[in-house]
Amino acid sequence: MTPSNNPRPDRWALSRRALLRAGLRAGAAAGGLAALGPLGACAGPTGSPGPDTLVLALNRSLVSLDNKLNQFEAAVTVQRAVRQALTTIGPGLTPRLVLADRFELTAPTEWTVRLRAGVRYSDGTPVTVRDVAVALRMYQGVSGSFLATFFPEWPEVVPLDARTFLLRTRNPAPTLDYLMANILITPAAANRPEELQDGVGSGPYVVTAANRGTGDYELAANSAYWGPRPRTARVEVRFLPEESNRVVALRSGEVDVIDTISPDSADQLRGVPQVRMQTTEGTRINQLFYNFRKPAGHPLADPRVRRALTFAIDGRTLIDDVLTGSVTPATGPVPSTLAGAVRTGEYVHDPRRARELLAAAGVREGDLALRIIWESGEFANDTTVMEAVLQMLGEVGVRVELQQFEPGGDIAQWRQGRGGDWDVIGNGLSTPTALAVSALQGMYGGTPEDEKTRDTYQGYVFPDVAALIERATSEVDGSARQGLLARAQQAVWDTWPCLWAFVPRVVLAQRQRVSGLRLEPTNSYDLAAAGVSAP
Repeated sequence: MTPSNNPRPDRWALSRRALLRAGLRAGAAAGGLAALGPLGACAGPTGSPGPDTLVLALNRSLVSLDNKLNQFEAAVTVQRAVRQALTTIGPGLTPRLVLADRFELTAPTEWTVRLRAGVRYSDGTPVTVRDVAVALRMYQGVSGSFLATFFPEWPEVVPLDARTFLLRTRNPAPTLDYLMANILITPAAANRPEELQDGVGSGPYVVTAANRGTGDYELAANSAYWGPRPRTARVEVRFLPEESNRVVALRSGEVDVIDTISPDSADQLRGVPQVRMQTTEGTRINQLFYNFRKPAGHPLADPRVRRALTFAIDGRTLIDDVLTGSVTPATGPVPSTLAGAVRTGEYVHDPRRARELLAAAGVREGDLALRIIWESGEFANDTTVMEAVLQMLGEVGVRVELQQFEPGGDIAQWRQGRGGDWDVIGNGLSTPTALAVSALQGMYGGTPEDEKTRDTYQGYVFPDVAALIERATSEVDGSARQGLLARAQQAVWDTWPCLWAFVPRVVLAQRQRVSGLRLEPTNSYDLAAAGVSAP
C-alpha cells in the first residue's frame, strides 16, 4: 500500500474529490472491487404522471408483497398499503391501532386484543382471529426472518370470541404492541412461511399489475377498504437503481417521490422549483460490522484486534467529506433516536494507537488481510466510503479487498456464513419498533441455538449480553427495564462489534404537487395519506 503523503499522518486532510481519487487508486492497488457483476443500467421513466396517479421511484427492487424477509423501508411503505397489521408505529414513534380497536396489557403475560368491527380484505372476506394466529406461525417459520430476531418469544393466540383474543407469552412482553406492528395479516388459507408474491390484503390499495423481475408495480385504491378512502386513486412503483436516473426523473416531473438519496443528490435538488425536501433523524444504524463466525485464533476473534482497527477509521472525515454531514456518528450500539438508547462511547481516529494495539495483539504490519463486503445501495455513497476505508486501513498496515454485491443478489447467504468467507460487512439495521430493546434483541440477542440455524446477526453470540437483553425484554417496570438496557448497551460496546458505525438522517424528495406525505424517522410514510394535484 502506498504510504500517505499527508505531513500529518494522524489526520486526513482530503477534499471529497481527493478522497474519491485516493480510494480509486488504493482500490486498484488492492485489486479493485471484486464485484459480483455490474449493476444493470435502467433507463428513466417516460411521460408525466396523471392527475390521479402518484409515482414512486425506489432504489431497491420490491420483490415481495409482504415483509417476512424484505425489510428495506420503502418496500415496507408499499407493503403496508396492501397488507396491514394490528397496530402501526405512528407519529411520535408510538403504537396506534389499525386492524385492532383494542390492544391492552391485561396481565403480565397477556394482552387482550379485539379486531375492529367490519375489517375486511379487498375480496370482501373478513379479517379473522385465525388469520392472526396463522400469520404469527408463518413469520416464525420462515428461514432467515428479519423480524423473528425482534421477538424474545412468539406469542400464542388464544381466541375468546369471533373478534377478541389473547396474545399470551411465557414471560412478560411489555412491548408487544410495538412488535405486532410489523406482523402483516393475510388470509390464513393463502399464507405461507415465505415471502408472498401475490394475494389479497386489508389495506387501502390493491395490486393491479406486478413485475417482480423489473420491480415495477401498479396499485389502485381498494374500493372495499374498511377505512377512509386513500387520497390518490393510483400508485405506480418503479425500480430505478441508478440514483442519477431517479434525480433526473424527479426533476423532470416523471416521478413524484424518491427517498434514501445521497448528500450530493440532496444538494442538487435543494432549490429546484417544484421540488421539496423532507429530512428527519432516523432510527436506522449503518455499520461496518465484524464477522463473529471466525474460528478461535483468527485475529478478528480477539476483541483487542477489533478495537485496534477502529482507531484506523477517520469517521469525522467520512462524515464531513464523503457523507457531507448527512449522518451522525454512532455513540452506542443502537441509534440514539430509539426509546431507551444510552451513550456508551465513541469512535476515535488514532492510527498510531491502532498500529501499537495491533502489534500488542501479535498482528504484524502486512499480516492481516480483510475482505469487506456490502450490497450496493445499503447506504448513501457506499462505494466511496468503502474505498476510503480501504485506504485508511492500509495506513496501519492492513490489506483490504472490497467485494460489492448487486441488489437482489445472494449477499443474504453470505451474511449467514453460507455463501463465502468475509471479515467486515457494510450493513444496516432498521428498527421498525423504534425501541432500543428491539434493536438490541435483533442484533445482539443471539444464542448458540440461533447460530445453529444461522439466525444470529453476523454470528454475534455472547451469552452474558443476551441474558441482559432477555431480562430487559421481560421487565414490566419501566425504570428497572431502562437500567438493564443501559447495562446491556455498555456490554455490547465493550465487545467492539463494529469497525465503525453511523446513523443516517432520513431524506426524501417530492414534487410540490404531492401533499399530505409525512416522512417518519422510520424512513416510511402513510401512502394513503398522500394526495396529488395535476402536474
